Amino acid sequence: MQFIIKAYDGPNMLDKRMEVRPQHLEGMAKLGRHIVCAGGLTDEQGKLKGSAVIVDFDYEAGVKEYLAHEPYVIAGVWHDITCEPLNVVLVNGEKYNPKQ
Repeated sequence: MQFIIKAYDGPNMLDKRMEVRPQHLEGMAKLGRHIVCAGGLTDEQGKLKGSAVIVDFDYEAGVKEYLAHEPYVIAGVWHDITCEPLNVVLVNGEKYNPKQ
């Protein structure tokens, strides 16, 4: 099952985001194949304001566990988080195969 997570940073969190970013990226790397794609949301000036993450877990509980251990959540960087099921069809122009 794939899910799209959109997480907006709380007010004045850019410095905190950058401080916690190494732990965030380390955690994302450990998730390996569970991360379909991820990136920062930016405002019109290109300044980071949040994140979008597409994940693939066998069960929705995997998403909840990921968020419970996500450094941006623990540090209070992410303020407004939504998560919805998503049917990923293509990745880099190729049919998505979650088993790869």
